[in-house]
Amino acid sequence: MEIINGGVTAASGFLAAGVYAGIKKKRKDMALVYSTVPAVAAGTFTTNVVKAAPVKWDMKLLKENKKIQAVVLNSGVANACTGSVGDENNEKMAKAVAEALNIPADTVLTASTGVIGKQLPIDVICEGAKLLQAELSDTREAGLLAAEAIMTTDTISKEAAVSFMIGDKKVTVGGMSKGSGMIHPNMATMLGVVTTDIAISKELLQEAISEDVKETFNMISIDRDTSTNDSLMVLANGLAGNTLITEKGADYDNFVKALNYVTKTLAKMMAGDGEGATKLLEVTVKGASTKEQATILSKSIITSNLVKTAVFGNDANWGRILCAMGYAGVEFDPEAVDLYIESEEGKLKLVENGMATDYSEEIATKILSAKEVTAIADIKMGNESATAWGCDFTYDYVKINADYRS
Repeated sequence: MEIINGGVTAASGFLAAGVYAGIKKKRKDMALVYSTVPAVAAGTFTTNVVKAAPVKWDMKLLKENKKIQAVVLNSGVANACTGSVGDENNEKMAKAVAEALNIPADTVLTASTGVIGKQLPIDVICEGAKLLQAELSDTREAGLLAAEAIMTTDTISKEAAVSFMIGDKKVTVGGMSKGSGMIHPNMATMLGVVTTDIAISKELLQEAISEDVKETFNMISIDRDTSTNDSLMVLANGLAGNTLITEKGADYDNFVKALNYVTKTLAKMMAGDGEGATKLLEVTVKGASTKEQATILSKSIITSNLVKTAVFGNDANWGRILCAMGYAGVEFDPEAVDLYIESEEGKLKLVENGMATDYSEEIATKILSAKEVTAIADIKMGNESATAWGCDFTYDYVKINADYRS
């Protein structure tokens, strides 16, 4: 597998565009991803009972086994809690893009992000569809512009791409995502689009992404709020020319590895770019008896506000980690737990068998001051492990969300 510089335009046959349409103030606010041929598609969506209009639209199309040729995304307005008018406006957005591309409206997936409760400025959206069509390109820059256009409170655009070989055919997987706040998934999270030129059945594509998110997007949390708009969509157009993959085997496994690299990279970028965050926090729980046990414990640690604030203050307050494990709802022996912290500044054992070691607070503070920090908890019950990602909790998170609409 080769890591490449790219995003949603890296795979053959995919074009993209990102433009300023006028939804937001002087910032790009609409993006389009287009496949030159109809593609099989799969997706995962929010588990929130309150679902935005685009989520309902996309779930319906994918359930109907539709082939997909485009994904249109807007930022600034979420089109959630907008009633029948919101549903109508979402369909108008899909139809406007379909008309601009001369494709059926039911081959266009939609996604929105921004303020909940506001109606889409549909006239602006429809004009934006024309602007997007005019700017479509398969260049690296076009993919970057699309990634920038879906940002809300994000401070960086998020892209990743890899390629690998199936026989003599080169297959590429690329993707983009946005997400900085309201991140606490039970499916995927945020808005994300992954494109690939592999030839694969819809059933296997759906299985691949459904399994993948369990260890990638499902393992990140910024603020314990599951969005109304979470959507991850994957398009596979088959232009790599490999023999169609209809059953599991080596070719499928290699695709899963490539997909996992892209999604995990995007997930970690999102976690590290949490609203107001100064660092990425990675938590690994190992020595678990089951995968589920490790997953629950690692996510409990990563979502603890007290752990997150301690990391912000570079404070090795390990009692907060054990506390978060203790209320996670799974059994373990706290008197058997070893805790470590690690970063580019070194590795330090804070706790052995549930009690503090004679560690240096000065060294611990230095380790925690890095931009990427890892906490490792060994519960010594088995061979299973899980890793979750999050960020520190800062003053700026409160400021950003207190002022979000203004």
